[in-house]
Amino acid sequence: MTSLILEHRQCLVAGDGSLPVEMAKSATENGFEVVCISLSSDNYKELKKHCAKIVSFGPGQVDSITKFLKDENIKQLTFLGKVSKTMLVKRPKLEKTAISLLKQMKKLNDDAIMLKIIEEMEKIGITILDQTIFIKNLMVQKGVLTVLSPTQAQMSDIEYGFKIAKQMGQLDIGQSVVMKDRMIMAIEAIEGTDKCIKRGGKLAHRKNAVVVKVAKPSQDKRFDIPAVGVRTIKTMKKYGANVLALESGETIIANHNEMVDFANKNKMVIVAL
Repeated sequence: MTSLILEHRQCLVAGDGSLPVEMAKSATENGFEVVCISLSSDNYKELKKHCAKIVSFGPGQVDSITKFLKDENIKQLTFLGKVSKTMLVKRPKLEKTAISLLKQMKKLNDDAIMLKIIEEMEKIGITILDQTIFIKNLMVQKGVLTVLSPTQAQMSDIEYGFKIAKQMGQLDIGQSVVMKDRMIMAIEAIEGTDKCIKRGGKLAHRKNAVVVKVAKPSQDKRFDIPAVGVRTIKTMKKYGANVLALESGETIIANHNEMVDFANKNKMVIVAL
């Protein structure tokens, strides 16, 4: 297998959250020039600090994005940040190619959509990179991250939840489950992790829920690597979930110190298996 040689000029397609900012910052600090396609206003100002060039497009503006990539002579690209699939049911602005691609697809699950996008990018000579290349330091390692460790009862929920989450991942439904007393409160679907936590926490009467997040069994590291951050742990606190279990070596933690500090102050548990 040929070793990947990184181009000096890197393109970042940025969704929501802090991970795109972390990637842009890391790449720039290591001497790369980052050209950013922003799909969200959520982190635009922060991205602008670390990118040589930044432009905004909607996820459905495939023709405009393709033209930009060609004009900028982009050869390598990284996808990072949440882009909610709910855009497909909210009458988004879809350009001609986006409509054509959606009509060709037999199903609209995450993997199918992303693999189709990657296929189209490869047709114009662009390689999609592993999402972790510039942020490997953010991958969580095995162990308990917080002062508190899981109790035996919590470990039972974690182990059961881990098994269920892996099965859901295999079906490409979602990567997270919310557990309580060895019962499944919620399974992540199109709504995303935070809203899954909200649903599960409410069903658990906002008390003692356990959140488990894992990678898919056949995770393609070019997209959809599981990620958590401060927003995750704050959502858990709000809805009564006090344990977060992650898959070590497969999950990215953004704002690690801030997240662990918040968990410790609120007597919550974070553990990586």
